[in-house]
Amino acid sequence: MVPALLSISKSMRALQGMKLAALGFHNGQDELLMAIDTKGETVSNVAEQLSIRPSTVSKMMDRLVAKGLVERIGDSRDGRRTLIRITPDGIEARKMLIRARSELDLEIASAMNAERCAEITQELEEFAHYIAGRLRRLR
Repeated sequence: MVPALLSISKSMRALQGMKLAALGFHNGQDELLMAIDTKGETVSNVAEQLSIRPSTVSKMMDRLVAKGLVERIGDSRDGRRTLIRITPDGIEARKMLIRARSELDLEIASAMNAERCAEITQELEEFAHYIAGRLRRLR
């Protein structure tokens, strides 16, 4: 099972990467834009949500800040913390990325019947939840 999952993961990452590159993004930037809201999030909260290191979020943020899609703001409750939030341009970019993801979903789903696709999706979501929980316990 592990070799099959790794193979699927690599292929999906490559396919997703090509779709993102056509839109001017790198792998992972789409997930980061999905995780940030207009109120502001801490880097550590976003890192935990995405199951990556805070330093990785910070590096990814630099590119998105340069594009004007996210911004760093001071936390009004704690002057030592910096929050990150999506900008109006980031919200528009996120909409574009959601459309691209939906198109990719449709491409993949067209290879199988709708019922089977729904079953596989549910099983994968359950498995992803299990793996994420296991990863959190190990960290």
